[in-house]
Amino acid sequence: MTFTDFFWTSHEGLPLHARDYAPMGVSGGEIRKLPVICIHGLTRNARDFEALAPRIAATGRRVLAVDVRGRGLSAHDPNPMNYHPGTYAADVLSLLAAAGIEKAVFVGTSMGGLITMVLTSLKPEAIAAAVLNDVGPELSPVGLARIAGYTGMASRFETWDDAVAYAKAINEAAFPAYAAEDWEVFARRLFDEKDGDYVLAYDPDIAAPIKAAAEAAAKSQSEGGAALAPPDMYPLFRALAKDRSLLLVRGGISDLIDPAIAERMRAAAPTMAYAEVPGVGHAPMLTEPEAWAAIENLLGEAP
Repeated sequence: MTFTDFFWTSHEGLPLHARDYAPMGVSGGEIRKLPVICIHGLTRNARDFEALAPRIAATGRRVLAVDVRGRGLSAHDPNPMNYHPGTYAADVLSLLAAAGIEKAVFVGTSMGGLITMVLTSLKPEAIAAAVLNDVGPELSPVGLARIAGYTGMASRFETWDDAVAYAKAINEAAFPAYAAEDWEVFARRLFDEKDGDYVLAYDPDIAAPIKAAAEAAAKSQSEGGAALAPPDMYPLFRALAKDRSLLLVRGGISDLIDPAIAERMRAAAPTMAYAEVPGVGHAPMLTEPEAWAAIENLLGEAP
C-alpha cells in the first residue's frame, strides 16, 4: 500500500517526517474514525510499521507512522541532549497541530510507548486509546543493558551482506524463527544506502543522553552516593490507563518487559487488555496473529 510523505517542523524549526497512510474504503462524505499515530523504538524508524499501517488503514483509519527526530527522514538534532522522550512528545504535539488532529489512537513500540505515556502529562485529551508494544512504566535492566550496548555503535557497512548480518546479530534473540528472507526485509527497515555504503537510519548521537545518564550514575556511586533512581513512570501509566482503552502487547521471550513487570502493570491497570506473542522477544512487529487480533479489538472499541 502506498503512502505520502508528511513533513512538519518542531517548535524550534527542526524538519520532521511521517509516513501518511490514507484510510481505505472511506468516501469524502463519510464520518471518519479517529486516526492512528504509530511511534517506533529507540533506533528504529517509520518503516517498522510498513506492514501494520496498511492493515490499520484498511479498517478506515488514517495512519501516521512517525520518524522521531534523528531517525529516518527526520532531521538530526544539532544538540544531542535533546534526544529524550520529553522532546519527542512535544514533536508529536506539533505533528497533531500540523495535521489538524485533535485526538488519535496511539501505537507505541518501546520508546514510542514511553513517548505516549509522556503525552498524558502534556495533552491527555489527545489520546483516545493506546497500544503499548513491549514497554511500560518500568523496564528490565537486562533489556536496557542490551539496547545500550549497541545504540550508537557500528553504523556503516560496505556490503549489503554485512548489513543483513548485523541486523541478524543484533535482533536474532528476539526473532529466533526468522529465515534468511526475513532478515533481508528487516535490514531494509534499518538501513539507508549512502555513498555506496549501508548506513543505519538514525543519528548515532541519539545515544548521548543514555551515556550521560550512565556516567552520572557511575560518578554518584564512585563518590559514595546512592544509585540514581530512574524516574517513576507509574503515575503516567495509570493516567494513560484511566478512562480509555489500553492494550499491552508483550513478546513472550522479551528481555525488556519480563513476566513480573507485566504482572505489576496489569495489577496497576486492571482494565488494560493484554496480549502475548509466543516465541518473540523485544519487540513484536504487531502483525503476529496474537498482537493483531488484540489491536483489532482495541480499534473496534475506539471512536
